[in-house]
Amino acid sequence: MIQFYSPDIESTGVLPETESGHCCRVLRMKEGDTVYVTDGKGHRFECSILDAHPKHTALEILTMEEIKPWWGFQLELCVAPAKNADRMEWLVEKAVEIGVDKITLMKCQRSERKTLRTDRLEKIAISAMNQSLKTNRTVIEGPVDFKNIVTDGFSGFKCLGYCDDTYPLRSFANEYHGGNLRILIGPEGDFTPEEVAMSVENGYMPVTFGGSRLRLETAALYAAVAAHVIGDPKA
Repeated sequence: MIQFYSPDIESTGVLPETESGHCCRVLRMKEGDTVYVTDGKGHRFECSILDAHPKHTALEILTMEEIKPWWGFQLELCVAPAKNADRMEWLVEKAVEIGVDKITLMKCQRSERKTLRTDRLEKIAISAMNQSLKTNRTVIEGPVDFKNIVTDGFSGFKCLGYCDDTYPLRSFANEYHGGNLRILIGPEGDFTPEEVAMSVENGYMPVTFGGSRLRLETAALYAAVAAHVIGDPKA
């Protein structure tokens, strides 16, 4: 199965230009071929190509199926962008393939990179959604100040990866037992003591992700995988 993304497929019946180009120029699909399209809102449409145009491929919708995320809980990664943008792009691609609902770029006191091209990350996320045959588009948000994240009243298990022994560190694998989850991953220089104190005051638990010191993108991906294994009964 090859899946395309068109957020307005029901109202327009057309693939966006980028998706049309991939469909017609790269895959060389033609009139009468069957394609599958998601709107990124939990629906997959089986369609027939009416006009294989490289900029606006017209489709006829044949069937529609509603597909909910199989993990059954809200999974959010809040990550301070790495200095190397390529590492963040890799993280977004792999996290979406594994399955996360939201990725928030987080501004911390020790962040070496304050901005990142979210439009590029969104394109990577859409491509990963199609490749992994998901129908819910991962939300990419940010950058958002650390304080605004930890004080927004998120309901669920809240934790942050931390390397210092100022606070008793617990194993994420032992403490998380399923349900909605938000994970904070700090910058290369880790969170400041003030940031950790603020997060603890707002109900976040400092945790470790095993015995190794991990790069931030590795820690984020490890946490996402562990969350699925623990929280998803079908994993």
